[in-house]
Amino acid sequence: MIELLTTAEMAEADRLAMAGGISGLTLMENAGRALADCAAAKPGRHAVVVAGPGNNGGDGFVAARLLTERGFIVRVVLAGEVAQLKGGAAAMAKQWTGVVEPAAPQTLAHAEIIIDALFGAGLDRPVEGLARAMIEAMNERRVPVIAADLPSGINGNSGAVMGAAVRATETVTFFRRKPGHLLLPGRMHCGEVHVADIGIPARVLEQIKPRTFINDVELWSRAFPRPRIDGHKYMRGHAVAVSGGIETTGAARLAARGALRAGAGLVTIASPREALSVNAAANLAVMVRAVDGAAELAAFLGDRRRNAVVLGPGGGVGPQMRELALVALASEAAVVLDADALTSFAEKPSDLAQAIEKRGRWPTILTPHEGEFSSLFSKINGLPNVNSKLQKTSLAAKDSGAIVLFKGADSVVAAPDGRAAIAANAPPWLATAGSGDVLAGMIGGLLAQGMPGFEATAAAVWLHGEAANAFGPGLIADDLPEMLPTVYRWLNAQLEGKSGAPA
Repeated sequence: MIELLTTAEMAEADRLAMAGGISGLTLMENAGRALADCAAAKPGRHAVVVAGPGNNGGDGFVAARLLTERGFIVRVVLAGEVAQLKGGAAAMAKQWTGVVEPAAPQTLAHAEIIIDALFGAGLDRPVEGLARAMIEAMNERRVPVIAADLPSGINGNSGAVMGAAVRATETVTFFRRKPGHLLLPGRMHCGEVHVADIGIPARVLEQIKPRTFINDVELWSRAFPRPRIDGHKYMRGHAVAVSGGIETTGAARLAARGALRAGAGLVTIASPREALSVNAAANLAVMVRAVDGAAELAAFLGDRRRNAVVLGPGGGVGPQMRELALVALASEAAVVLDADALTSFAEKPSDLAQAIEKRGRWPTILTPHEGEFSSLFSKINGLPNVNSKLQKTSLAAKDSGAIVLFKGADSVVAAPDGRAAIAANAPPWLATAGSGDVLAGMIGGLLAQGMPGFEATAAAVWLHGEAANAFGPGLIADDLPEMLPTVYRWLNAQLEGKSGAPA
């Protein structure tokens, strides 16, 4: 269940299910039951359902009825008028035999459990007035809050807080997750997310054809390189990390180590002569070669066995870095542009776009963090109605012709063909110097093994997160490559159908 559905796609899933003979009331009954099941597992017997005027409110009325049947003391408070309810919500309100009270913050005073059925994922306007007061009251109560579909106040497509948003203990969503469950800040409001089967058949996805996914193993496992028993290092590719000057060699060394641990058969640091002795002294399995300037890099990459190159980590910003990047882009190697390589094109993004356009089938990966993205794709940041990380990354990929990885706790990987993946496994201790250099190298290492660009980037992001999770607090960038064997053991066991988890 890795598909992520926009609010429009979810509405289409509902429509297709109903067109196939499943009634809307059945879907609502099943959604309400999932909410009731979640609430019933919490301590306490006094539940308050905060219902809104739409279908989420209908889910709340179902949950209230079912909890009452299980012996809970339930109150329903409605932000609106019962007479104004429509469709399924009106039908479910009629089945509720209890009192419907007007919503007011004080109605939550004795609640031990709250079901937030105020708004769903489709909210696209700022929350104001009574609705905002109820959201603030739910947050102040400090009891378990179960959100229906998405915490009220969170935009389901962007994860944005629409003025104010419920901080849920748990969220019960229906059929599939929405982008807002993973994108920040929405993710921080959801608590634990449960995906309930409410009767929508999975075959509707064949018609919807979603293009956004949770970045998980299922997304890229078929393309993941598996070493053959009769293989050798030359079959696993040769990655190149381009080093900066003597003061900044650490970044390229981290990238090189990441590429090697990711499985590349050979890895070479292309080093300026001034830094050659430092790079050589600090590496064993990674090779070091003297490569100065664009002309020498062009000659070095002329050997097609060197089939992936990472530029930018510690490379310096300016014309020289642009020349190195353009030379790499003119080669037949897969290219990862990170850090200084991206910043060097901030004032000349058209030069980068033109070079990528000429590459044809050879993959290009751009890996900006937020500041680098704002500089390199400033035109996208200024577009009206483009306000989500997912939208921005997808537009950047389409405009540039490259795979774009917009890094962060909710890293988004997007391809020019419209596919996108959102990370769900990055721990906070990844925010440490050099972790991005390792990630760039890991992407290069997977590309060297022949993995397609989108899948290689998404896999590297997932592996990066899992390596950090396996190490835990206290992580520094140097630790990330050394945790990859642990993650790979678990991953290989999963791909072979065995159970277990990284330890």
